[in-house]
Amino acid sequence: MVLFTVPQARAELARLRPALDRLVAVRADAAELAAALSPGGPPTALGAMPELKAAEALLDELVTVIRDTGAHLKGLAPLLLDFPAELHGDEVLLCWLEGDDELAWYHRADLGFAGRRPLPS
Repeated sequence: MVLFTVPQARAELARLRPALDRLVAVRADAAELAAALSPGGPPTALGAMPELKAAEALLDELVTVIRDTGAHLKGLAPLLLDFPAELHGDEVLLCWLEGDDELAWYHRADLGFAGRRPLPS
């Protein structure tokens, strides 16, 4: 397992931002396409089954890009990433949630998101 320092995790998050932004957009398109393709679903200008399959394939690619960094993708909607790290001698997960401006939170692995705390300055 890769352990990140806080600066390394922040740099990796910055590098991932274009992929994360793309994932959010494709996730929305896939949701709209899936709704349109359901029985009685509202029409969409985004396309039909081929476009949904393409969106799903792109989502898989983007998830792979994220996981290949060593970050843990904990949620897709909203996006939730954890970066394994060591902080003050304890193994923790540096936590980024879609909408966060920066990587500014951590939690112990055994506590999960409910144990989220701000990173010390």
